[in-house]
Amino acid sequence: MRPLANPHEAYHKVAFDARIEVSDTAQLVHLCYEQLIGALGTAVHADRIDDNMLRSRSLTRALSAITALQMGVSGENDVAGALRHFYEAARRTVLDCVPQFDTDALMRLRGDVSDIATAMQAAPIGQSANGSF
Repeated sequence: MRPLANPHEAYHKVAFDARIEVSDTAQLVHLCYEQLIGALGTAVHADRIDDNMLRSRSLTRALSAITALQMGVSGENDVAGALRHFYEAARRTVLDCVPQFDTDALMRLRGDVSDIATAMQAAPIGQSANGSF
């Protein structure tokens, strides 16, 4: 395991790991959405300040969150299918920003992810945030 670069980063890693440890499925999905929203925002900020390393780390973090969300989709209902399609499109959007950064595309994606996260939190009890019911 690589040592963390600074105490601030180490604190956030421990706090993040603790949240994962005590989360149920719906909370884990919401945590992935939080990470994705944050990573997309940080990537846009990094591009604005011309910080290539931060932009790269942020895009990588966004891809990791998308991968976790993709792996968590279960079931074959319409919601699961729509989520699979959305996550694949999100992955393509992020990957397309590696060679040619597109702030507008990332901000649209960030807004869409935020809307989905809000809707999933408001879903009636008994509906899972991962596409299964």
